[in-house]
Amino acid sequence: MKKISIIGSTGSIGTQTLEVVRENKDIEVVALSCGRNIELLEKQIREFKPSLVSVEYEEDIKKLKTAISDMTGVTVMSGRDGLLAVATAEEADIVVTAIVGMVGVEPTIAAINAGKDIALANKETLVTAGHIIMPLAKEKNVKILPVDSEHSAIFQCLSTSYRSDGMRNEVSRLLITASGGPFRGMNNDQLKNVTLEDALKHPNWSMGHKITIDSATLVNKGLEVIEARHLFDVTPDKIEVVVQPQSIIHSMVEFVDGAVMAQLGTPDMKLPIQYALYYPDRRFLPGERLDFTKMSGIVIDTPDRDTFKGLDFAYRALKEGGIMPTIFNAANEFAVGCFLKKKIAFLTIYEMIEYAMNNIKNISNPSVEQIMEMQSTIDEVLKIRFKI
Repeated sequence: MKKISIIGSTGSIGTQTLEVVRENKDIEVVALSCGRNIELLEKQIREFKPSLVSVEYEEDIKKLKTAISDMTGVTVMSGRDGLLAVATAEEADIVVTAIVGMVGVEPTIAAINAGKDIALANKETLVTAGHIIMPLAKEKNVKILPVDSEHSAIFQCLSTSYRSDGMRNEVSRLLITASGGPFRGMNNDQLKNVTLEDALKHPNWSMGHKITIDSATLVNKGLEVIEARHLFDVTPDKIEVVVQPQSIIHSMVEFVDGAVMAQLGTPDMKLPIQYALYYPDRRFLPGERLDFTKMSGIVIDTPDRDTFKGLDFAYRALKEGGIMPTIFNAANEFAVGCFLKKKIAFLTIYEMIEYAMNNIKNISNPSVEQIMEMQSTIDEVLKIRFKI
């Protein structure tokens, strides 16, 4: 039996991971964590019978314990201690980090220190702490298995040419694909009046609200560029973003001899999830298959970086280094949170990110503590500046 913990079990990736578990009888769920969706967590506990669960807030412990009072053998925890316990559950072989935001950094580090392989769906972990995470994983001989569809695609393409020294000298470019989101082709004047409801209508993928907004701003691609820099040990100049509106090509690798390898498939996150859980093996996965006879062509375009500034912010953060990627990420987290609450306009997301990057001092080689403290610093700065 493969035994797994899931951090963020009630979110989009968490629920799809449990769909994969349903299809495979040799996976056992030993621990789950969630935010405040206690009703769904109760259903998951009853179906998958983990021995440990954690909720975000202590006041929800009583509610959950009451809901599962007829069950025995389930330990219920909360907060940071609960997250760390789920991440380091002794029985777990692999930890699926499906939680959103910088809160995923500490449990990921704890899991690596406990010798757990990581199925990584929390891109903020490498964006903010890649300089800590990747060397630690190497030291502990732990696998970091990407779950993002784009990084999984690159990982699959590179798996046939892995070098034991970890270098990627044979790689010419990593080509990360983007759908372009719901506002592809729009200009700034058109974006001034878009609504939250408009931004949440992604053309291809069913995702959580935060990542859907990040896709609309192209910040998501920027985060993926930074994550790819750490995951695959390539310099930023070797990472490019191209627009592929159908979301059929999930990403590509160009090698120095001119060969290009791509991973294609329908837009279904269960594929990269299952690949990470069973790597290096592949298993049957139910679902729709690509029908090439019905495809009229594959469109490739370049992103509009003048209008959708998230990508350029990311390359700037990479160039400046230090804690700047954390500033970029944390400012975006705050801004998207405000947009989701309808407190700001869509284009104000960019204004907030740029203000934070221009006005908060960089720190070289930041510690985990400095990384985690940056979120509260940025929240306060942006609240004052934008009168939130």
